Amino acid sequence: MRAKPAPINTPEGTDAASRGFSIDAHHLAAPKAAPGLHLVATPIGNLGDITLRALRTLAGVDVIACEDTRITRRLTERYAIAAQLKPYHEYNAEAARPKILEALGQGGSVALVSDAGTPLISDPGFKLVREVCAAGHAVYALPGPSSVLAALSVAALPTDRFFFEGFLPAKSAARRSRLAELARIDATLVMFESGNRVQDTLAELAEIMGTREAAICRELTKLHEEVSRATLHELAREADALETRGEFVLVIGPPAADAEVLTPDALDDLLREQLAAHSVKDAVAHAVALSGRPRREVYARALELAKNLHKNLHKDLRGGDGEG
Repeated sequence: MRAKPAPINTPEGTDAASRGFSIDAHHLAAPKAAPGLHLVATPIGNLGDITLRALRTLAGVDVIACEDTRITRRLTERYAIAAQLKPYHEYNAEAARPKILEALGQGGSVALVSDAGTPLISDPGFKLVREVCAAGHAVYALPGPSSVLAALSVAALPTDRFFFEGFLPAKSAARRSRLAELARIDATLVMFESGNRVQDTLAELAEIMGTREAAICRELTKLHEEVSRATLHELAREADALETRGEFVLVIGPPAADAEVLTPDALDDLLREQLAAHSVKDAVAHAVALSGRPRREVYARALELAKNLHKNLHKDLRGGDGEG
């Protein structure tokens, strides 16, 4: 028989009178949080970026569901919050969700936090929120820090329309293909990247998206925060000297309104260059991104050029065999 999930209780000694948090040695009482799921944004680096409402809620809920209890404990200890921490991440979500739902069904209050920033942005909270809503429980959003919005704020690029990609594929071929698709989006692009891949990604961005303006945002709000702004070509040229430790957000400006549309002859030259180094699929993706011409037209022309290149190769081989 399957074991019944353990009920969620407040930490020992924590009651309505003792709930609270401390700021600069000043202790503030916190009311018991309303029943339901509370989505609490937490700092992306600087622990001072937490909001008062977030502190009251974290101190007032029955339990805090978090990606990594060790990381969240740094925050709760900083503000003297006596909280019960329970892991909720992509590897245990299927087993943890029913326990959270049962606790909510008993009138409990649960806060969901990510390791940094706003929950549900590149983390597994979406399914939990969907099931909590389906069960008829209340869901509250406590807005606050977000690396996406922080990067957009300091990038000095258009913010009226943006597209958040999250993490790109780890393998180069899949990453190139995805970047070629993203290049067609008429908006500022925001993406996450790891330090061990950021240099390769910058080189591919420069190849596929040309001279767009961009910004590399590293370690936002932390002690070693850095923001580099230039064209993708310039950033890629300087990537070898880039400090790769830390967390990166890349922001790429939208295509220029007057972006050049290549002539048919220029398109052929571009396709020949791409076909010499890539498959037809990748050559088409890159050419579409760089030429400003419709994909159907580029694809048809690429097939014709690839066919001619194949014929010429066979002709050259036959000619070589018949000489001397």
